[in-house]
Amino acid sequence: MKFSLQSVTLWAVLPLGVIADEAFVAGGAGTCCKGLKLLLGDKVSTEGDPAYSSSLESYYSNLNVEITPSCIVTPTTKEHVALSVFVLNIGSKLLPGRCNFAVRSGGHSTVPGANNIQDGVTIDMSKLNHVTVSKDRKTVEVGAGNRWVNVYSQLDPQGLTVVGGRVDTVGVSGLITGGGISYFSPRYGYAVDSVDNFEIVLASGRIVNANSRDNADLWKALKGGSGNFGIVTSFRLRAYQQGLLWGGQVTLDVATIDKQCAIFESLTGSQDYDPYASWMFSLAYMQDSKSWIAGHNLVYTRPEANPAVFKPLLDLPQTYNTAAVKNLTTLTLELGYPNPFGRRQSMSTATFRNSAALMREITKIGMAKFAGVANVPNVSYSVTFQPLPVVINSKAASTGGNSLGLDASDGPLVNLVLNFAWDDKSADASIRATEKAFFAEVNAKAKAMGRSHAYQYLNYAAAWQDPIAGYGPDVKKTLQAASRKYDPTGLFQRNAPGGFKLF
Repeated sequence: MKFSLQSVTLWAVLPLGVIADEAFVAGGAGTCCKGLKLLLGDKVSTEGDPAYSSSLESYYSNLNVEITPSCIVTPTTKEHVALSVFVLNIGSKLLPGRCNFAVRSGGHSTVPGANNIQDGVTIDMSKLNHVTVSKDRKTVEVGAGNRWVNVYSQLDPQGLTVVGGRVDTVGVSGLITGGGISYFSPRYGYAVDSVDNFEIVLASGRIVNANSRDNADLWKALKGGSGNFGIVTSFRLRAYQQGLLWGGQVTLDVATIDKQCAIFESLTGSQDYDPYASWMFSLAYMQDSKSWIAGHNLVYTRPEANPAVFKPLLDLPQTYNTAAVKNLTTLTLELGYPNPFGRRQSMSTATFRNSAALMREITKIGMAKFAGVANVPNVSYSVTFQPLPVVINSKAASTGGNSLGLDASDGPLVNLVLNFAWDDKSADASIRATEKAFFAEVNAKAKAMGRSHAYQYLNYAAAWQDPIAGYGPDVKKTLQAASRKYDPTGLFQRNAPGGFKLF
């Protein structure tokens, strides 16, 4: 069934009649599913349906796989999304608390309930996966349900790219609306800084565009404000000429960890930071050998092997090296390979001012804190440092601004992310406690050394963290004002409870 904007309005009377039915009002979230089923037919699936099972099985973390919604809506057009939101909005008014919902793009968030909902309605955007290059090759229209591997595999043959994710299975919408760190960020800024237009369904069911001319306040709010204002159905992203690049995984002996930290501080804190260089530096625990490895994901966005910027690091003794000239699709597949689906996954994050001394302290804290969970069966964990140099945070000013609360005056920053993967549900509490204890000590150490910073990258934040507060009070107030304007009844604050809220 295909709907136009006009037909969405005409069809609006039908859900009202369905919801008013006595049998409908007597039920819970399943009643909203009945109304959606009447309008969207096989786009709505329930437990036992192949489409329902397929959707649940495609989440990255089992923390979200084990959540079971009353139904899953899989729209194939923006009008399907609009109609779904309209029905849920009406249902939420007539049945308070019974028509709650969640929205998923790639399903890669590790926050339980951020992209799925128990006994509610999950809107799975995966079928909105078009990738359309404009005739002038200056922009690319990308459906919100894409994963980045689908985007890159279509752009690589055309010699084009967009500023997007670094792991193949990460979803487009979640990454962009949370900011979006990319291999291309030193050249073009965060992913949000290259968005020319958001096509979005508001709480009323209206489909609008948000760009520098139309709904400009919403355009800026969506650049970091996550899913707080509606459901984005499509992004118009600036396209850039891009051929092959160089990159891969390089592991070094942990005996040289102090030298590695010093090189990281020197290169990433430089005022002359090479904008073609991207770097992630990880300290990972290998349970089978009960040892640590120092791994570096190095990328140079030109086809230049062993670029000079990384020479000090590459001159250290290596134990493993996959770096080579390759395309972006291959690179994202390579980074995603060590992180398979089907496990319990967790991420948590912090930001601090560039400091090798603090990095060394963080590695010591990690080694000590993680010893308490080292015997959890099949557990793996790592701490990863990635630079946010001035060259990245200076880009937003020339592209209409964003809502991350960062600019060049922050100086060179370092993002820290802690990753856990495990299988046993009984270990959930101990791992969560370890995460909190680790960051409590890390943040205290950063403060004592005068290197702390409030920013938390939303896409890495844990459920117990508050990344939007880290944007600063002024940004948060601006986001709240946009929410009141575009979602005056608070549908996406109250009835889409997952993720990070504004109020």
